[in-house]
Amino acid sequence: MIAVEICIAYGSMALFIALLNNVFLLYYVDLFLSVYRIDKASFWIGEVVFLIWNSVNDPLFGWLSDHKSLNPKNSGISTSQVAQKRFRVLAKFGPLFAVSFMSFWFQWGSPGLQFVLCLCFYDGFLTAVDLNHLALLADLALSAEDRTRLNGYCSVFSVFGCMSVFLSYFVWDKENIASFRVFCFGLSVFALVGFTVSSIFLRNHLKCEKVKVDTPIEDVGKSMAVSVTQPSDIITQELELKEYIKQLVNHKNFLWFAIMNLVQVFHCHFNSNFFPLFLEKLLGDTITPKMGAMLLGVSFVVPHINNLYFLTLCRKYGVYDVIKWLFYAKLLLGISMMSCGPQWTVLVCIFIASNRVFTEGTCKLLNLVISDLVDEDFVLHGRKQAISALVFGTSALLSKPGQTLAPLIGTWLLAKQTGTSVFYTGSDEMNSSFHDSSSKDLRWGCFCVLVYIPIACAVIQILAWSRFTLHGNRLVWIKHMRKNQGFESATVY
Repeated sequence: MIAVEICIAYGSMALFIALLNNVFLLYYVDLFLSVYRIDKASFWIGEVVFLIWNSVNDPLFGWLSDHKSLNPKNSGISTSQVAQKRFRVLAKFGPLFAVSFMSFWFQWGSPGLQFVLCLCFYDGFLTAVDLNHLALLADLALSAEDRTRLNGYCSVFSVFGCMSVFLSYFVWDKENIASFRVFCFGLSVFALVGFTVSSIFLRNHLKCEKVKVDTPIEDVGKSMAVSVTQPSDIITQELELKEYIKQLVNHKNFLWFAIMNLVQVFHCHFNSNFFPLFLEKLLGDTITPKMGAMLLGVSFVVPHINNLYFLTLCRKYGVYDVIKWLFYAKLLLGISMMSCGPQWTVLVCIFIASNRVFTEGTCKLLNLVISDLVDEDFVLHGRKQAISALVFGTSALLSKPGQTLAPLIGTWLLAKQTGTSVFYTGSDEMNSSFHDSSSKDLRWGCFCVLVYIPIACAVIQILAWSRFTLHGNRLVWIKHMRKNQGFESATVY
């Protein structure tokens, strides 16, 4: 069993990520639309650039981290060494991630330029941190019990990370964001110190042998120099990449998971990006600021608390069945709300919160599924070392477009359903058509978008998830085979 201090240190990383990323997801779209008043063309161009970078950087970092493990000859690195390398990456990029978070809240350039640069820098550092943090779930533990335990600690710490959402609602003011900027600066400093302290703690407690191979993410310059002087390395890497792509295409469970996960990422970010807008347009006149803050905070906190219960169900029934039930629950909620209509304020409050709770609850369990896919990849291709970061990165490559599609499709659907644009124009009359309007048609359009998206997502996910076979007896067999093929326990146990 994994030592408690390692679980705490691993979970604390989730705290610092949650503190910053929840605020980012909740306000960055509204900030650029309502405060910086970015034009439609710049917004779309920025999101397209972000889509490309956001999709590419995950497999890129995963490839730099794990591509040597694709070669059967490179079998000298142990699991404990891999864990040590990942913690070194977290120690370097964690503080940079905290600094990049600050770049959003102070306007230092034209809205279009700042939008694309901030998104790319922020997501690049977030990817380096999140990818290595998630990969450790597969590197530090093999059994479902240990992995759910690590996941549980992340959920507990993420609950505390959601405190930033509670507080943010009280300081967020589109007319004067000075207090909000001070608040974000405090979050950034706290996360920076936290990443540094946690990394030092982990490096002092992980008594691993000296790493034989430098982490490619840390030595990109060295890797490039070697590739220039040794052309044979380039050929070897090209062959490794082609072989990996061929293996990936034949990994059916991974592909069905990627389809389901793409929709899941889209739905999660849609909920976060437009949560303040739905609160304002559907409930703004009927709830107090205190009630709005509570509703917002509950929708972020409850998924992490629920995850502790969901993990208990996962141990009893399996991750596959729990996720399937969550999809059906999301579909049932959407259909029920559609039949009731927007006039029931209490039901709208419950739906907005519960929709996000069930959607985010599913997201918290998907890392366990990817860890199982790491095991299946390890067994199917007879690897000497699991390529966990590369599998997590490739999964993100296929799902991250959903993060960009969420604001793009969301703004387009709102314009179609309400007949008004969410973007400011040169005309004062057009400026007030959406943001300052509270007409019944606009309210009905927002309600339709709020309800239709969960129903459509649930239907697609249920169909894709029904084709996923890595559960039951097959999962038991995969776990047994990986254990027999030499899963090396790190010294943290």
